[in-house]
Amino acid sequence: MAEVFVKSVENGLKLSKRIYFGKDRDVLPPKIEVMETNLHSYLPTAPMVYAVIYDPSIVDNPDIRSYQPHVYGCCDPPALIPLQMNGIALEVQCYLDTAIITVSGSWRVHCVIGSSSCDCRLAIPMSEKGSILGVEVDVARKSYSTQLVAIDEKIDVEKLAKTRHGSFLKPQIFTVTIPMIDGGSNLSIKVGWSQKIFYSDGQFSLDIPFSFPEYVTPFVKRISKPEKIQLNVTYDAGTEILCKTTSHPLKEIRRQAGNLGFLYEADVLTWSKTDFNISYMVMSSEISGGLLLQSPSVHDFDQREIFCFYLFPGNHQHRKVFRKEVVFIVDISGSMKGGPLENLKNGLFTVLSKLNPEDSFNIIAFNGETYLFSSLLELATKETIEKASQWINLNFIAEGGTNILLPLNQAMEMLSNTCDSIPLIFLIIDGSVEDERHICDAIKSNLRNRESMAPRISTLGIGSYCNHYFLQMLALISGGHYDAAYDADSIVFRMQRLFRTASSTILANITIDIFEHLDVVEVYPFHIPDLLSGSPLVVSGRYHGNVPSSLKARGVLGDMKNFVIDLKVQKPKDIPLDKIVAKQQIDVLTAQAWLLENKAIEEKVAKMSIQTSVPSEYTCLVLLQIDKGKQASKSFGIQQDLNNIDLQRPLESEGCKVILLRSLGLGFGNLKATAENIPLGFVEGDSSEPADILINAASNCCGKLADYFCCMCCIKACSTLNNQCAITLTQLCTVLSCFGCISFCSDLCTSC
Repeated sequence: MAEVFVKSVENGLKLSKRIYFGKDRDVLPPKIEVMETNLHSYLPTAPMVYAVIYDPSIVDNPDIRSYQPHVYGCCDPPALIPLQMNGIALEVQCYLDTAIITVSGSWRVHCVIGSSSCDCRLAIPMSEKGSILGVEVDVARKSYSTQLVAIDEKIDVEKLAKTRHGSFLKPQIFTVTIPMIDGGSNLSIKVGWSQKIFYSDGQFSLDIPFSFPEYVTPFVKRISKPEKIQLNVTYDAGTEILCKTTSHPLKEIRRQAGNLGFLYEADVLTWSKTDFNISYMVMSSEISGGLLLQSPSVHDFDQREIFCFYLFPGNHQHRKVFRKEVVFIVDISGSMKGGPLENLKNGLFTVLSKLNPEDSFNIIAFNGETYLFSSLLELATKETIEKASQWINLNFIAEGGTNILLPLNQAMEMLSNTCDSIPLIFLIIDGSVEDERHICDAIKSNLRNRESMAPRISTLGIGSYCNHYFLQMLALISGGHYDAAYDADSIVFRMQRLFRTASSTILANITIDIFEHLDVVEVYPFHIPDLLSGSPLVVSGRYHGNVPSSLKARGVLGDMKNFVIDLKVQKPKDIPLDKIVAKQQIDVLTAQAWLLENKAIEEKVAKMSIQTSVPSEYTCLVLLQIDKGKQASKSFGIQQDLNNIDLQRPLESEGCKVILLRSLGLGFGNLKATAENIPLGFVEGDSSEPADILINAASNCCGKLADYFCCMCCIKACSTLNNQCAITLTQLCTVLSCFGCISFCSDLCTSC
């Protein structure tokens, strides 16, 4: 679908050459150079809005109509013309390891005549691990807003998965279609999402897509172009925060204990050409932490108290990490053939080179059988790693099925005698198997009988066919980590990052006193992970009882010494704990609901999802359309109606319409695709959409021909030919126009 989107934008930019801007313009329209399109050339690098054009004849300036040659045919898939942007504002709130982002902007449908209307597609690129929170759109006579509703047995899941109104182009680019906007209208749009703040070497860094292409700049004179960025960084009181670098000229407007505020505001000639990024430090060279407490709101379905426990690793550059004993378990089934397996091999070569000589490792490749590099763990010497690389090249042949439990048991047995190191298992897989719940139970039973340093299982899911919640549950059970690579090109990067994350433990076997003082407590994740040198640790939950004013956290350091730290217990009023921990809690509960097949947990996840606006597997997104002229005459509880709506058909009522978008979850794997060894691929919306962007069904046969001549040019040339030849060529071009060929040519030949 991303390829279709890119081609549609390319066609839309060609089609936009029809628009006449008159003499009252500030700059000439940007020249659209004809070049070989790649996947990233026209993907959005900031929130953008596109006019969805099926009928190219409606494309023109809504204010100044110009003479245009009539265009026959239609665009299928539709062309996408980027709308001009009149203003943009970015608001960022940073709390612990989470940022909540709000973008407000104004766009104009500058490319459609006033007597016509078109759909408008909003594209929202989010940085990695982003989660859409909501969209609000305001136009002259209508308003739109997204809401989450629970999925029940009445929902046609297959229909839900194929709806085209909202979908992901790529894992971090969400699109939603706003129907039937009049030409010349102004759209005021507000978008919210959350994403993780990355941490490295004692420094937090946040990157937000905020780079706008030249062709969204309005061409007309005498129009202000306001650009605004507001940033707030909030931590617990008493924490000193130091800003290091920013991409935009921010002005500090507030500095308090645990709170920084920045503002940038200007009228600009052109919009921002760089993504917004900022880096800052929480000033502490040692491990520090605290416990934040908060009471639920009156509208919270769960009235238990909220807690959030956090630890920061500090910026101590020479803190000792644990020695590693590592077993890599790698899927070489038939579906890994080609690019995925080659990228996996390259990633494994890179990861092996990062091992220290005192570390030990082994490799298990599996399909229906298992293949061991060695019967024992081997020291990671240069010679051994070279032998392992040769073994990988000889034995990594993509064929056969998938059997996960056998290699997992073999790896657990190899790591059974670990005492002064962190035993690590890395499972890399691209498919699903039928006995996944049995595998989780078997691993849980195995770990229950282990000593304190039990193996940490870190999992990497490749593509969309594997059950990502099964992989998350394996990681949760063992205190490991989880990541996903949805396309072959990202495998190497994800493998390196997962290995770097899991192998940087500085504090293991962490416990906190709070569990000893409370009557009832629920923790997410239920197994407290290790503290890593490259990321803060955040654990949240709900409880009943009284928390003492002073608490301690305990663990084991990399030199095997015991560690104890006093926790600051605070009740902040300006940190929305329920919102910043919602994504973590929903993921953990969804994995539990899948493992236990528990409907009560599924319902709990759905309620939490609706309450916090974080999508889940058990909710789907709807677009609520309100007719402003009829809104006052219709007094009913919208949310109550949404909770009882039959999503098999849109809800039609006076002044209100509900449009089904889709579920934004990952799903629970695809056993059929795995069994058939179907090559991996990210399932991006409705796969029934054509992959070719040419204007009509006949374009395959005339597309290459159009590179050499234009049918419209031929019609003009007929005047120089004899009558019989002219009539023949004219009839030929008329027939071709029935298939939309002239529509295609009008985009290619602007001089016609």
